[in-house]
Amino acid sequence: MDKPISVIKGLGEEEIIASRKSFGENRIDFKKELWLVTTLKSLLHEPMLILLLLASVIYFLTGDTGDGIFLGVAILVVASISILQDARSSSALKKLEIFTQPFCKVIRNSETLSIHSNDLVIGDFMMVEEGMVIAADATIVKSNDFSVNESILTGESLPVYKDALNKDNIIYKGTTVASGLAIATVTAIGNGTKLAKIGKSVENIKEEKTPLEIQINAFVKKMAIAGLVVFLIVWAINYFKTYALLDSLLKALTLAMSILPEEIPVAFTTFMALGAWRLIKIGVLVKQMKTVETLGSATVLCTDKTGTLTKNQMQLAKLYSFASDTIANPNDELDPSAIELIRFAMWSSEPIPFDPMETELHKIYTATTSSDERALFEMIHEYPLGGQPPMMTHIYANESGERIIAAKGATEAILAGCKLSAAETNKIEEQIKSFSQKGYRVLGVAKATDSILDFPKTQQEISLAFLGLVAFYDPPKENIKSVLSDFEKAGIAVKIVTGDNVATTTAIAQEINFKGYDQNLSGDALMQLSEEQLQEKVKDTQLFYRMFPEAKLRIINAFKANGEIVAMTGDGVNDGPALKAAHIGIAMGKKGTEIAKQAASLILVEDDFSKMVEAISMGRRIYANLKKAIQYIISIHIPIILTVFIPLALGWVYPNIFSPVHVIFLELIMGPTCSIIYENEPIEKNSMLQPPRKFNTSFFNWNELLTSVIQGICITAGVLGIYLYAVANGASEATTRTMVFLTLVTANIFLTLVNRSFYYSIFTTLLYKNKLVGIIIGITTLLTVALLCIKPLTIFFGFSTISIKQALFSCITGFAVVIWFELVKLYTRKKSPLNAVAI
Repeated sequence: MDKPISVIKGLGEEEIIASRKSFGENRIDFKKELWLVTTLKSLLHEPMLILLLLASVIYFLTGDTGDGIFLGVAILVVASISILQDARSSSALKKLEIFTQPFCKVIRNSETLSIHSNDLVIGDFMMVEEGMVIAADATIVKSNDFSVNESILTGESLPVYKDALNKDNIIYKGTTVASGLAIATVTAIGNGTKLAKIGKSVENIKEEKTPLEIQINAFVKKMAIAGLVVFLIVWAINYFKTYALLDSLLKALTLAMSILPEEIPVAFTTFMALGAWRLIKIGVLVKQMKTVETLGSATVLCTDKTGTLTKNQMQLAKLYSFASDTIANPNDELDPSAIELIRFAMWSSEPIPFDPMETELHKIYTATTSSDERALFEMIHEYPLGGQPPMMTHIYANESGERIIAAKGATEAILAGCKLSAAETNKIEEQIKSFSQKGYRVLGVAKATDSILDFPKTQQEISLAFLGLVAFYDPPKENIKSVLSDFEKAGIAVKIVTGDNVATTTAIAQEINFKGYDQNLSGDALMQLSEEQLQEKVKDTQLFYRMFPEAKLRIINAFKANGEIVAMTGDGVNDGPALKAAHIGIAMGKKGTEIAKQAASLILVEDDFSKMVEAISMGRRIYANLKKAIQYIISIHIPIILTVFIPLALGWVYPNIFSPVHVIFLELIMGPTCSIIYENEPIEKNSMLQPPRKFNTSFFNWNELLTSVIQGICITAGVLGIYLYAVANGASEATTRTMVFLTLVTANIFLTLVNRSFYYSIFTTLLYKNKLVGIIIGITTLLTVALLCIKPLTIFFGFSTISIKQALFSCITGFAVVIWFELVKLYTRKKSPLNAVAI
C-alpha cells in the first residue's frame, strides 16, 4: 500500500541496534586470505630476498657462518622493511576506503537523516531520489514517477518504472535512480543482496595496471633480465677459472644483487598510496590510484558555474509577475499575482527539496502563504527535469479531486508551452535579459490551463499559462579570481560549461575577471558542428552555455581528440557521462549526486574549487618526487654494478672488492632514501609556473635517463679511481675496499642532496622542510663510522682502519664526482630563468 510520508516513522535506536546485531552491516565481504598468508606470498615474489637466501645458504655450506648469519639478519630486515612499506600503503588505502563510502537517506524516529550506506540495517526506511545509487535491496512503500536503471544487474540500459502497487516493487543495491523519488523498506543488505551474489563470481578479477605502472614494471623486468644475463656470464667466467662451483656462484649473486632495482616498484606503490592519502587530508578524495598520476598533466579544466565558481546559495532576488507586470523583492509586501507565482514555483519543485533553488522556494512559500496546502495534496504524476532547454512539471491532487499542475524551468522551454502574443513574448524576453545581465539565474513558472484527466506522454504537450519569472542570485566565491589566476599561471586552460543562459553566465564571468567570456557557444549550435569543426571550435571557445549531457560529452571528446588532458567538474545526474569520459572527473562532495560521485575519479569533499589548485600541485609534486627517487636509484645502482663487475671481469688485483654483505648494506641505505626522503619532499616553488607535462611522455625519457647514467658513470669513475689510487700506493685489499666503500657512501649522501632538485641549487634545497633528510643521512653516517671504527664490525666487513688522509681523500672524491652537477643546474637556471625541468 502506498503510504503518505507523514505515516512513516522509521526505526528507533533500539530497533536499529537489534537489527544490526541480527543481520550485520551493509557490507559485501569477499573471500580474503589471512594476512600472514598474503604477506608470505608477497615476500616470495621479492627477487632480492631470494638472492639473499641463496647467498646465505652458500655461506653456510662453505663454512662462512658469520656472513651467513649476517645475510640471514639482512633477510629479516629487508622483509620487515617490505612489510612495513606494504602496511603503510595498505593503511593509507584503507583510510581512503572509509571516505569513499557513499551516503544514503533514511527515515528514523520520524526524521530524515543522511548516513553512510554501511550503516543501513534491515527494516530501515530508505529514501532514494533521482541521481542516487541504491544502497541495499528494498521494497517500495511510496513512490512518485519512480524509475531505476538496472543495467548493472541486467545489462538493460532503459529505465524500469516501479511503484508500491506494482508486482515489480523491489529495488536493488548498486542500481541507480533514473527519475522520481521513492521510500522503500530495506529487505537485504551486504552479502544478502542480489549484487553481492553476482559480485561473488567476479571477485578474483584483477585490477588493470596504470600506464605508469606498466612502464615501471617493464623497466624493472628489463633490468632483471640484464641481471640474469650478466649473472650467468660472471658465473661462467669464475667457474671456468677456478672450477669452484659455490664460490663462483656467490660472486655472480653479488653482481645480481647490485643490478636488481627492487626499490623502484616499492617506491611507486608508496608514492601513489601516500599521495592519495595526502590529497584526502586537503579535502580531495581520489577514488582511483591512476588519478594521482594524471593530476599533474591536466591541460584543460571544464568547470560548471553554479556551486563551483559561485557559492551555490541561490537566494531568491527578484520576482516578475506577468499578470500585474510588476517586479518585486521577495521581502516586499507582495500582491496576489506575486504570491500565486511563488505558490506555483513551490509546487513545481520536489516535495522534499534537495536543490538549493527549490529549498529557497519552499522557504519563501512558507513565509508568504496564509494557509499551507502541502499536507493536503499528494503528487500523482511527475515529469522530471528534461528537454532542451530543460523544464519539469508536477501534478498534485487532494482528496476531493482538485488538481494543481505546476511547471518551471528554462525560460525558453516554459515560453514555448504558453500561448502568448509576439508583444507579450518580447516584453517577457526583455525582462529576462534585464535579470540575466545582472547575473541572476532566471526560471520561468507556469500553470496548466486545464485539469488534465489523462497524463500526456511528454510535458511539452501540456497547455500552460505563463505566471512569471523567479530570479535567483548566486554570488561568486570570494577566492575564485585568485583560483583562476593560479590555473592560468600553471598553463591550464579553464572553460566554463553550464546549462545556464549566456547573459547570466557572461555577467558572472565578467564579475570574476574570466578571460574570453565573449567567445561563447550554445549547446544547440555545438550539436550542428562536425567532429572536425568542433575540435577546432573548442580551442578558442571559453564559455559553453545551455549545455546538456550529449553536448558536454562532445566537448570532452573534442578536447581529448586534440590531445588535451581534460579535467571536468560536475554534480548532477546529467554530468555522469562527461565525468566518466574526462581524464579527471571531479564531483562535488556535498551537492554532488551519487551518480556524479560514482562516475568521477576525484571528489572535492567540501565543494571547494580552490582545492583543485592544491590537488594539481600535489599531483605534480608526487610525479616529480617519484621521478627524482627513480633517477636516484638508477644513478647509484650504476657504480655499485660496475664496481662489482669491472675488477672481476678485467681480472684486477682485488677482483672481489665487494661481497653480498657490502651490497646489501648499500641496498639498505638506498631503500629508505628513495622511498622515505623523496616521498616527503615539498613541491618545488616553480612547479605551478610551468606548463603541464605531456601525458604521452614516457616516464623514462632519454634525456633524464642520460642524466642519471652520466651521474652514475661519474660516481663509478671516482670510485674506481680511488681503487686504482689505493692499489698504486701499495694498499692492502682491506684498505682498498675501505676507501672504495667510503667513497661510494659519501657519493650516495651527496647524490641524495644534489638530486633533490634538477634546477635549484643545493643551497636552495637545503632550506626545504624535510626533517627526514637529516635523519636518514645522519643514520647512514653513524653506521658508516661504526663500520670503520668498531673493530669487530671492521673485521667482519673486511675493512681496515685507514688514515685521516685516506678518509678525507675518499670523502672529497665522493663529493667531487657528484657536486659537478650543480654547474649543470646553474647553466639550466641561466638558460631558462622561469622554467625548471618538466614536471
